Amino acid sequence: MFKLAIKNILFYKGRSITTSVLTFVSTMLFVVFVSMQDGSHNAMLENSLKIYTGAIEIYHKEYRDVGGNEYLIQDVKTIIDKLSQIDAIEAVSARYETYGLLSSKGQSAASMVAGIEPSKERVLSSLYAALREGEFLSDTSGNCLYMGAELVKKLRLKMGEELAFVGSASDNSFAADIFKLCGVFKTGSFEFDSSSSFISRSYFDKLMNGENKASYIPVKIKNLDEVDALNSKIVEVLNDEELESLTWKTLMKTLVEAMEVDNIFGYISLSLFFVVIFFVIMIYGFVNVSSRIKEFGVLRCIGLSKSNIFLLLFYEIFILSSAAIVLAAPLAASICYYYSINPIVIEGIAEMYKDYGIVSDEVPFDFNIFTISWNLGVIYVLNFLSVIYPYMYINSFKPIEASRHV
Repeated sequence: MFKLAIKNILFYKGRSITTSVLTFVSTMLFVVFVSMQDGSHNAMLENSLKIYTGAIEIYHKEYRDVGGNEYLIQDVKTIIDKLSQIDAIEAVSARYETYGLLSSKGQSAASMVAGIEPSKERVLSSLYAALREGEFLSDTSGNCLYMGAELVKKLRLKMGEELAFVGSASDNSFAADIFKLCGVFKTGSFEFDSSSSFISRSYFDKLMNGENKASYIPVKIKNLDEVDALNSKIVEVLNDEELESLTWKTLMKTLVEAMEVDNIFGYISLSLFFVVIFFVIMIYGFVNVSSRIKEFGVLRCIGLSKSNIFLLLFYEIFILSSAAIVLAAPLAASICYYYSINPIVIEGIAEMYKDYGIVSDEVPFDFNIFTISWNLGVIYVLNFLSVIYPYMYINSFKPIEASRHV
């Protein structure tokens, strides 16, 4: 049957070329589409995480729901020492966040003011990379404030100008000080840039009585795919019922929901794509098989069984599909690889999705051998399924009837 299938392919050259071209184009489009969709999701997540949110963050159990200084994490040094022993963790730090009133000469605005460890924050987030004017913080920055560009506009500040801060210390006492604007950052996330400012913890802890305390502890991990397993290990290592360790899936619920909605539409698009591929190949195969009814009738008359006919059709589609996919696979993989390194730039996409933390107009592709492999497998399956109906149609004719078909 295999040799006969090859002879048929060579004899019906037009049909063979058209079938191979359809499979080739379908494979290319399918692999590239899935790669772009996965790459967009990965970029959305990475862009959001690298701004400020950690892959994992550790809180006192009541802090996120109730808030307040009563639920600050105590004995931060001991916790960080435990976390530092886990190899899968790339960086860990402690942040002290509070909300207060910032006032310049003519304007006032509420803001999150966070005490950070500057050297560790360079690794944990993109705050340092987002520097637009002035300088980033250091452990000796004193009362220097590192402020979001939109908040600077709101307060009408210039570099080096002073502003007043009024808030509440960790013991609920009154806290007030004069800060100096030393640096301006812009991440691209409007909400974050218009409500956030940072100061070195070495100075802020004295003002807020926050030594060895933290609002939460952000953790950056080496492999984001292992976040759930690593989170379970962190809970085991900490072994403290008063603490909770949360992954980005909980911390960024809005983003997760947006990605789920996007996935739903993506699956709908893929389903439609599958249907189109299947019916295009099946209809074309049906048309060709319909023109070969007499041929199959003769084959049945000389002794070939129904299973032989099915095997013949199977070999034909297998050879044509394999030839097309062998050509399409490396080309599609090359496209995915190239655009994973050199992302497509779509002007304005960051502005459109700024509420979700998108800070780049780039749309990278995802180059993943496993994903490409199952994409190719799907095309194979669809091609094989497209043989079933034409085969059933052929068998609706009796051998003698088919051999006389015109």
